[in-house]
Amino acid sequence: MDSRGTDALVAAGALVAITGGTYAHLSWTGPMERPLDPAGLTLIVVASLTLAFRRTAPLAAGLVAAATGVVYYALHYPGVFASAPALASVYTLAVLGRRKAAIWLSLAQATGVYGLMAIAEDDPPPGSWMGLLSGWLVAMVVVGEMVRYRRACLRAVEQRAEEAERTREEAALRRAGEERLWIAQELHDSLTHSISVVNVQVAVAMQLLERDPARVRDALAAIKESGHEAMSELRATLGVLRQTEPEEAGLSRLPRLVSRAEGAGLRVAHTVAGTPYALPPEVDRAAYRIAQEALTNVLRHAGAAAVTLAVEYDPSKIVLRVENDGEAGTAGPGMGLIGMRERAVAIGGSLTAGPREGGFAVRAELPVRVPA
Repeated sequence: MDSRGTDALVAAGALVAITGGTYAHLSWTGPMERPLDPAGLTLIVVASLTLAFRRTAPLAAGLVAAATGVVYYALHYPGVFASAPALASVYTLAVLGRRKAAIWLSLAQATGVYGLMAIAEDDPPPGSWMGLLSGWLVAMVVVGEMVRYRRACLRAVEQRAEEAERTREEAALRRAGEERLWIAQELHDSLTHSISVVNVQVAVAMQLLERDPARVRDALAAIKESGHEAMSELRATLGVLRQTEPEEAGLSRLPRLVSRAEGAGLRVAHTVAGTPYALPPEVDRAAYRIAQEALTNVLRHAGAAAVTLAVEYDPSKIVLRVENDGEAGTAGPGMGLIGMRERAVAIGGSLTAGPREGGFAVRAELPVRVPA
């Protein structure tokens, strides 16, 4: 049922209650009070009907209820229940935040009723609710304000809860997106390198198959090792989806990376400057992946014969250099260089890549402390 239907039922219930209460009052006081005739009943009906409009037109309904109540008491009809619709209108105005209107309506009701009493020189009997009318009007304003404040607090709490839920959902989506990007980068870097080594070894095997079959065995062994390494990398990366701990990629694995590159026909000079120390996992992983991608680009695009892979340990950063003697104008198209730069920037570092005299160079500076 909507609010209009509810208000109509309230108005009907008020009519029955006020009428019944007034007749009960007459039964207690007997002939001392004026009987409730059709005119008095009409005033009660009008006052009760205003409750059906107390939310759609609260001030107008309140004015009609107050005026009806004043006329009712001016004609000396019995009981105090005819003021109930005006009290309800005062309460509704206060709940809706119309405090001034509620106060003015209360003053109008109290002034009208007590003014009539003063003119008639008729004091309310001791204990009569009519003597407490002003107190009831003030109570309706206070209770209405309290209910309005409580509802405002509840709305604020609900809004904060909705905002918190929305923030959690956005954070979850953001983390999921970052996780997908991380998995994509890991797969790209590891599998591209392994597949490039396999392609080189297959080409070597095809060339040696007829001229020197004995050396084909070495090429096939390198292909097998690269395939095994690719499967290990794939299982470790996809292990994240199963909520397991993946094998960490770091600079400790550089010797194996160098060995695989040499098995593909490259001459790799691997040098370490400074005193090695334990790096944060993010820095260690980024340095290894950058070195891996740089060697992959050399294998796929540069046509180089020799590569220098240098790692320099500094107290505040590490510097990684990968230089080759291949084609200077070939940087390796695709996502390789973009991925390397994104990895460096993500931990607060920098990466430069470009031609040098007699080849191509990649240089990454990675801070030891990762920004929060």
